[in-house]
Amino acid sequence: MTIQTEQRQEYQKKVEAELRKMNAQIDEYRAKVDQSTAELSATYHDQMEQLYAQRDAAQRKLEELGRSSDEAWTEIQKGFEQAWNELDASFKRAVDSFSK
Repeated sequence: MTIQTEQRQEYQKKVEAELRKMNAQIDEYRAKVDQSTAELSATYHDQMEQLYAQRDAAQRKLEELGRSSDEAWTEIQKGFEQAWNELDASFKRAVDSFSK
């Protein structure tokens, strides 16, 4: 196993753990939204749909990363990181707006 392969595997393990953590946070946020008033819940339903869509996009990029060749890996990693950053930012905005 080459160092590059080991680095890829370590990176993938790290981001898989981060994605699992984000999934748990989204589920926790969803539970809070579900417990809110019907009017407030309807407002945040759209945010939840956006979070799920972005989470799914990040998951697809992670899967693509795992299947990629050495030559394509760096480019796909950039795509994953962009998807991850968008998901993270959306989640933070959703939590901030719900807390107000």
